[in-house]
Amino acid sequence: MPEFMTRPTKSGPASAPAPEKPSQGKSRSLVWLLILCVLVFVGLAALLYHRPAATDSQPRKGRAGLAPPAVQVGTTSVRKGDVGIYVNTLGFVTPVNTVMVKSRVDGQLMDVSYVEGQMVHVGDPLVEIDPRPYEAQLAEAKGELARDQALLENARVDLDRYQTAYSKNAIPKQQLDTQVATVHQYEGTVEFDQGQVDNAKVQVIYSHITSPISGRVGLRLVDRGNIVHATDSNPLAVITQLQPITVVFSVAEDYLPQIQQQLRQGQILTVEAFDRAQQKKLADGTLLTLDNQIDTNTGTVKLKALFTNEDVSLFPNQFVNARLLVKTDHDATLVPTYVVQRNAQGAFVYVVQADETVAMRPITLGTSDGTVTAVQGVQPGETLAADNFNRLLDGVKVTVRKPEEGPGRHGGKKSDLAASADSGS
Repeated sequence: MPEFMTRPTKSGPASAPAPEKPSQGKSRSLVWLLILCVLVFVGLAALLYHRPAATDSQPRKGRAGLAPPAVQVGTTSVRKGDVGIYVNTLGFVTPVNTVMVKSRVDGQLMDVSYVEGQMVHVGDPLVEIDPRPYEAQLAEAKGELARDQALLENARVDLDRYQTAYSKNAIPKQQLDTQVATVHQYEGTVEFDQGQVDNAKVQVIYSHITSPISGRVGLRLVDRGNIVHATDSNPLAVITQLQPITVVFSVAEDYLPQIQQQLRQGQILTVEAFDRAQQKKLADGTLLTLDNQIDTNTGTVKLKALFTNEDVSLFPNQFVNARLLVKTDHDATLVPTYVVQRNAQGAFVYVVQADETVAMRPITLGTSDGTVTAVQGVQPGETLAADNFNRLLDGVKVTVRKPEEGPGRHGGKKSDLAASADSGS
């Protein structure tokens, strides 16, 4: 080609095309170079296009050899059972009885018999007010009673004499009538004196204050030596009954028909009290009664539940989470609540299949009591994955972990929820 470009011309020096021949030669060389590049590009494209088909078996063998290990999962089973329909609400503990112990007489406080925080019973001594003034009044009242009783006896003796004399016409009837009135007068005086004696005895009793109920005494509010009065506003002690004890809580008015229906049928509705975090159950009780009207501001009605409180786990004015069992669904398909997963399409579970893979199974949720949930879409006896959900996908290979094989979702041990689910299966 260089030879063609430098080929001499036969034309004379004055010919016009002579200087344009080198440009035409360069254009032709560029065309050939472009064609060569196109051919190279087409060849590379063909090579790349056919390369996956030629080497497809080799990468597959390599991927099979480097396949990720199966995901270890804990499992639980689908079971049949009963699940309760609960109403969860916030409540507070209220004592059945609270007594503000006050003095009913005036006097100096001679003794304080209780210890702060002491559990007392009916009749246990609490405080003593100086009883001597009231004992003196009692002695005086008894003296007046004895005197008037003697006068009454004498009047009755005279009355017997007057009646005998009158029967013999020895005295006029007016004198007899006067003596009868005198006897009645002394009888009234004696009754009055007896009342004074009884009142003095009561004052003496009031000076020795005892516990009217069984319960816990609060902090001491008055010290020995102080003068107390019956008109004092501050109490001498506060006693709160702890056993049994009640919890007051409110539920939405929508639940009222169900609750009333159960009560009309004579059903005993159970109430559970949980701590503030709703993790630890404090006590079990029963529904005692409900209020007689709905609060128009909140649309709720107050209910009161009774607890035996044998271990004193409930304390007056304590806030608790109350859970009322309204109804129980029997023979429901149950799964532990923690195995239920959710995505944009809804709720689902991972079912462990016979070929040791998991299948994503959509389910329909029903009643839940927090621990187990009634569902539709799985069958009793099927095995569900219980942990490592972040590593699971539909069709992923899994191996069932034994309890001793190390921590999983529950740290190598079954959670309380899983244990409760397995125990019922």
